[in-house]
Amino acid sequence: VQLAESGGGLVQPGGSLRLSCAASGFTFSNNAMSWVRQAPGKGLEWVSYISNEGGSTDYADSVKGRFTISRDNAKNTLYLQMNSLKPEDTAVYYCARKYYYLLDYWGKGTLVTVSS
Repeated sequence: VQLAESGGGLVQPGGSLRLSCAASGFTFSNNAMSWVRQAPGKGLEWVSYISNEGGSTDYADSVKGRFTISRDNAKNTLYLQMNSLKPEDTAVYYCARKYYYLLDYWGKGTLVTVSS
């Protein structure tokens, strides 16, 4: 199983970014997926969830209405569209595979920095 995030970078407050997570080594459409982030000096924070076929999604209150999770099972890719970014969204963003109640495989992360 491999998960590889991309799309991070430096963006000004109020700006947008789209993160991608390329999955391989398993049948992507069989698993729900999540995004998790870790701000500098802080612990892990769950951000968003999407079911295996994309019919169900959920968001942390801190990002609800600003972030949108989606997936393309034909391309084995998970996305996170982030709009109206705030400095407090600065973090390393990880995608993770959901297996029952666990997040069993994680990518290496992509850094998002929101700063003027």
